[in-house]
Amino acid sequence: MKTAKIVEPIAGNKLYQQRARLALPLLVRQAEVGVPIFYSSLATELGMPNPRNLNFVLGSIGQTMERLSKAWKQKVPPIQCLVINKATGLPGEGIGWFLVKKEDYAALPLRQRRAIVDAELGHIYAFPRWRDVLAALSLTHAFPDFSTVIAKASRGFGGGESEQHKALKAHVAGNPSVVGLPAATPDGKTEFPLPSGDFLDVSFAGKDMWVAAKVKSAISDEADVVRGLFQCVKYRAVMEAVMRSEGRPQSARAVLVLEASLPRSLLPLRNLLGVEVVERINPSGN
Repeated sequence: MKTAKIVEPIAGNKLYQQRARLALPLLVRQAEVGVPIFYSSLATELGMPNPRNLNFVLGSIGQTMERLSKAWKQKVPPIQCLVINKATGLPGEGIGWFLVKKEDYAALPLRQRRAIVDAELGHIYAFPRWRDVLAALSLTHAFPDFSTVIAKASRGFGGGESEQHKALKAHVAGNPSVVGLPAATPDGKTEFPLPSGDFLDVSFAGKDMWVAAKVKSAISDEADVVRGLFQCVKYRAVMEAVMRSEGRPQSARAVLVLEASLPRSLLPLRNLLGVEVVERINPSGN
């Protein structure tokens, strides 16, 4: 909360202000596609080693939106609300200063905080002047062109399952902690069928949460990794549809697990699609 009060708008030379000017176009990109972004994902795209340092960056953006609201005599939503915690799905507690102007935001029940944030996200997605915001601040819109790599990924692929893919799939199935599940979670099932005709590489199905892993070994090229990102989008949608048909809460995750690193050129695409990616997983355990 204190951070929001002491930071300054983005027009300045302090490091957090410089980072805020880099971050705002990325948040506008996310707002335009209606997808939040994790703290860790934004920090990685900005080249920041510690996501905790985003507090000042986001506070600066928040102060800038407040200043624009006064200048335009029109409410500019707190776009920093798009940056969420992977565990809670909510922004940090500092967002409360911009949403309810109360020091006790952190003390509100989770349900109330979620309702407040969801309402604000709706305002952010519906706001029609984000390009005007960037123009007013002399910032450039950031929306990379992925047409070439998507076209390449769309050409499909052939061949059977490689030994490297089998090894990585077996490793993930026996190590649920790779996808953020407790170590005591029962082993996942491989080649789990979906009613869409697809098969999940690995499926961890629990009472309240269903987690799937799409794995890509180190021999996968960039186009194959792109296919993996889009496959995760598809799997998550189908998994949620299955849970809906069973009358269960739609709490599903589809995680892309890579033996190698995600190419830096694909970071914006990952964030646009809202896909969780786990990198550098060695099936040999070394």
